This record gives sequence, C-alpha cells and structure tokens, in this order.
Amino acid sequence: MIPAAFEYHAPSSLREAVSILRRYPGEAKVLAGGHSLLPLMKLRLAQPSHLVDLGQIDGLAYIREQDGGLAIGPMTTYYMLESSDLVRSRTPALAETAAQVADLQIRNKGSIGGSIAHADPAADLPAAVLALEASIRTRGAGRARWVPAHRFFVDIFTTALRETEIITEIFVPPLPPRTGGSYQKFASKASHYAIVGVAALVTLDGRGVCRRVRIGVTGAGSRPVRARASERYLTGKEASAGNLWQAARRASTGIEFLNDLHGSAEYREHLTQVFAGRALEQAGSRASA
Repeated sequence: MIPAAFEYHAPSSLREAVSILRRYPGEAKVLAGGHSLLPLMKLRLAQPSHLVDLGQIDGLAYIREQDGGLAIGPMTTYYMLESSDLVRSRTPALAETAAQVADLQIRNKGSIGGSIAHADPAADLPAAVLALEASIRTRGAGRARWVPAHRFFVDIFTTALRETEIITEIFVPPLPPRTGGSYQKFASKASHYAIVGVAALVTLDGRGVCRRVRIGVTGAGSRPVRARASERYLTGKEASAGNLWQAARRASTGIEFLNDLHGSAEYREHLTQVFAGRALEQAGSRASA
C-alpha cells in the first residue's frame, strides 16, 4: 500500500531535528532505520504529517567505552552491536541478542535507538536493555535527561519519550565480575519477532551463590518487563538447576499475557517459564566458567 501524504525532513543536526519536532508537536515522527515505522505507514496504521529522517546527522552511530561501561549511539545498527569486539567482551548478552534480530539485511540497517523508541512488544533488544539496566539519554525542547530502562517502556508502542524528544545515547553500565548472560527466544517463523524472549544476567560469588540476577522479558505482554519475582527468588541462592528452574517458574508473575494469532495467553505463559529457565541455565553456566 501507499502511505498517506507527508512532508519529508532531513536535518543535518540534532538541534535542527528537535526544532522540527517542536514545530509540529504530535504530527511528526522520527525515522531511524525505518523497518518498523514505514510498514505501519504503508498500512496506514501510522499517518504522520511530517517525517524527520536522522540519517543525515553525523556522529549518531558509535560504540565506545565510558565510565567502565558502554556508550552506544542511537543510529548504531544491530550488526554493529553483534560484530563489535568491545560489546562481545563487555556485554556479550547484548551482542547475542542483536544477532538474533530478524535477518542480515535488517540487522545491517536497523538501529538500537529506533528499536527502543518504537517499543514493539515483540522486539528483542528491549529485553537485553532491561536486563543490563541500561539508561536512555534523550534530548528535546528542554534539558537533556536520562531515563532508566525500567521506566522507559510504558505500554504497547508507548515509551516515556516525549513528543519533542529524540534518543541521543544508550548507556550500559559495567557488569560485575563473574557475570554470565544469555538471550533465549521462541521466534515467529515468518517475522523472527519474539513470541517470547528472555534475557538473563547472573552474577555469582566465589561459592557459586547468585549475588545478582537480572531478567528481561519481551513478547509476552504489551511491553517488555523485568521478571522481578524470579530475580528476588534466586538472589542469595546457589545456582543449582533446581533453583534456576524454580526461579524460572516465577518469571510469568505479574505479566498480562498477549492473546493473538501467534499464541494464546496460556501458551505465552508456558513459553516465558521455559525460556527463562533456559536463559538462566546458560547465564549461570557462563558465570561459573
């Protein structure tokens, strides 16, 4: 289908991009990779009057070390994440998650900022961003601000991003020693979106006890969430198979599961527990190694 008519803008700076958003509040949409927004426009599920393309702004695609963690630019592609030696060494779970997004063509163009801002409930990266306790830096009409990942995702296709704001950076804090991570998902055969995806990080002490546990779940409900009941249960316990799977059974707590043609609510609840268990097992094994 052909999208509704719109005016195209190609700003050369963030200041210019924000100025356009301020000029057309509620009428403008930001274009990053475009893999999510453009199909919605073709189906006329989204009909922005103005499209603000960030592709002409220099310096928005980068991965660099900062304060012991990683600073990532919003136009950094999935492929840049999965192939980066720095990401693989510092936060391998993020590289692993990016490598499971769709196909190579999409990973070459799709961006981390676009994925997070779009907040598709079946997107992969939000699960990892939650588990890694990342922060999202935004810039808009007022002062720049940082939004913790657990406060950023509000509802289906809805975030804490304001109408006149643009994501300018994602910061991933350093991981403690003896931390292992994993991303496991049950994917749609057609789209490769996650029907359920689980990112898990497990930090062990010298005795093999879980000192820190973080779990992000995507695809299950209307927004990505932390599986806090599982995190609380496992913290302070030995990373045995029994404890890991007992924690996994709690991963569905508090989630209002989606019920659609890809899977019933009951099926998604089952998948959440199974894939949480798989992610925790692999994360625990990697932490002990």
